[in-house]
Amino acid sequence: MDERLSIAGEDLLTIEGLTKAYPGVVANDHVSLSIRPGEVHALLGENGAGKSTLVKMIYGLVKPDAGTMTFKGAPFAPAEPRAARATGVAMVFQHFSLFEALDVAENIALGMENPPKMRDLSARIREVSETYGLPLDPDQLVGDLSAGERQRVEIIRCLLQNPKLLIMDEPTSVLTPQEVAILFQTLEKLRGEGCSILYISHKLEEIRALCDYATVLRLGKKVATCNPRQETARAMAEMMVGGELHVPQKTPRQPQDVALEITALDVAARAAFGTSLKGINLSVQKGEILGIGGVAGNGQDELCSVISGEILSPDAKVKLAGAPIGQLGPNARRALGVLAAPEERLGHAAAPDMSLTENALLSGAVREGLQSHGMIDWGKTREFAKQIIQKFDVRTPSPNTAARALSGGNLQKFVIGREIIQNPTVFVVNQPTWGVDASAAAAIRQALLDLAAAGAAIVVISQDLDELMEISDRFAALNEGRLSAPVEAAGLTVDQIGLMLGGAHDLEPAKVAQL
Repeated sequence: MDERLSIAGEDLLTIEGLTKAYPGVVANDHVSLSIRPGEVHALLGENGAGKSTLVKMIYGLVKPDAGTMTFKGAPFAPAEPRAARATGVAMVFQHFSLFEALDVAENIALGMENPPKMRDLSARIREVSETYGLPLDPDQLVGDLSAGERQRVEIIRCLLQNPKLLIMDEPTSVLTPQEVAILFQTLEKLRGEGCSILYISHKLEEIRALCDYATVLRLGKKVATCNPRQETARAMAEMMVGGELHVPQKTPRQPQDVALEITALDVAARAAFGTSLKGINLSVQKGEILGIGGVAGNGQDELCSVISGEILSPDAKVKLAGAPIGQLGPNARRALGVLAAPEERLGHAAAPDMSLTENALLSGAVREGLQSHGMIDWGKTREFAKQIIQKFDVRTPSPNTAARALSGGNLQKFVIGREIIQNPTVFVVNQPTWGVDASAAAAIRQALLDLAAAGAAIVVISQDLDELMEISDRFAALNEGRLSAPVEAAGLTVDQIGLMLGGAHDLEPAKVAQL
């Protein structure tokens, strides 16, 4: 029997020999585990290890091929999510299941079997969201929300259901450290009330701080169990990968010519609740990684779009190697070597219903020469997709697989790899390791370091401050659409970073260094 922390009560959920296979892959191979009342149980594994498939079977989205489940001692085989919710199972998804054209309250009502009157529901949303420190305006359109705010909608929607088992798939990927701390306080309260939590996260220090127990999956099989509080993050990562974890290596950088320059740029918000960019000054040298941090919704998407060409600007405001490019759109900039990987994977970085081959074409057509005289070279396009899959270890049956069928981490590896392989002159990436496991995150960061070492100018926008400190040469912060003066990343303290994130834009780099 597995050793556990002492938690009173019989098992809430028991899984025995759960198996699910798809063409070309066994997602879950006779997986067994149990979760007790009031237990926070971590589910660990690399991207494609079978975590998402397992929780989808628990939530009634996928029917197992074999195996059984019991919930509170009774047989449990939900045919659909409605049945799982009726039993007491709620789930916070990694990918948002929201309708952009509806407001927050309308989206939450769609997830309820018998929603109250909208006025009463709106009041409840305000009350619960403010209590948990994740304030939401129930009347705001979801299409105008940042990624972090959309995640809040998912979390609050689940908490309104008063669940007995709460499944959380990468719930903190787009939350700030302060929001994470508040969420953890909420989860501790839920645990104290007897609610069990099945928690999926690639942030292993979070697992160590929060979870009582962990089940580790590898290639669809259960390979280890542990008490996270008695393990190091590195030890758990190596359980996941079945070997030694690679640590990214950074090489010293020599000053070079400026590749990308933005000067005194103002951009009005495109949406009613978007963020306007104000007086943006930015320069990135060849071979340099400029890290940009900030709380979600402070202009990250807008800045990425300004660099990629999705948002146009007066010519002289944006320059590539001294030449104005502000009026050039994304395709023209791609031809010049300015590439981008936006934060939203499905729908922005990749077309969900298109295959990986087709998604490779969307981005690589010009630089990889995948079309000529209006005709697509599908053979060459498939080889390009295969190259991305192989080099970045994308776990997928074939390049013909639809983008939406990949796990979040594997799709992220594909999206980042697709751009890096094209050898950009300038590369801007927003949330490069959102939702990927420790091994894949290390590989992506190493690929960014290697790209910079080859002479590319890179802008990394991320809410993961540890990531930014690991790979950045200089660091700047976005706050309410304003960008702080960049400072050398080496030696920055948490207090200094916090000051910059809080809006200390007028401080000279030397003054920040003295704090």
